[in-house]
Amino acid sequence: MPHGHSHDHGGCSHEASDVDHALEMGIEYSLYTKIDLDNVECLNEETDGQGKSVFKPYEKRQDLSKYVESDADEELLFNIPFTGNIKLKGIIISGANDDSHPNMVKIFKNRPRMTFDDAKAKPDQEFHLTRDARGEIEYSPKVVTFSSVHHLSLYFPSNFGEDITRIYYIGLRGEFTEAHYHGVTICNYESRANAADHKEKTFDGVGRAIQ
Repeated sequence: MPHGHSHDHGGCSHEASDVDHALEMGIEYSLYTKIDLDNVECLNEETDGQGKSVFKPYEKRQDLSKYVESDADEELLFNIPFTGNIKLKGIIISGANDDSHPNMVKIFKNRPRMTFDDAKAKPDQEFHLTRDARGEIEYSPKVVTFSSVHHLSLYFPSNFGEDITRIYYIGLRGEFTEAHYHGVTICNYESRANAADHKEKTFDGVGRAIQ
């Protein structure tokens, strides 16, 4: 009887470790929640707004009901603003298991509203891609280069031979820092303020100083 219990427990542990791994990956690949989705642009998408759908939870990366497909040719260009600053550590690009899968991505940082002409410039980094229908291959950007990113552009110039490119999932892993646009002004003011002012002054409900 104890042996049977031990055996079952071992099976549960194995399943639990798989679940834990999936949860961990889901947490690590949560930068999609920090994208300013309303302002994401996808140039040459077949249907307006289609490009936004590929930024989804890691556990839904194999959901084939949401994808982006290129229109006039095989090129796609994403302009991705964030709600703060990110440090990009990993990227997953998943497409169909056929020739419509992109075969290269060129990555540009902090160049908002890039056009296809702009994308002819030298990228900050580029990767030759492998077909990845399951969303399991991670590419590792240079952390030093992508350590303070508020806008990311991903340019897919070509695929493995189809007239159109199809992408199901783009996953982004890294760290996020809130943007405090007024923080510097406030901090500088506070650092110059006299400690006695804070001790002796309070404010009433309408903002008048009470000595």
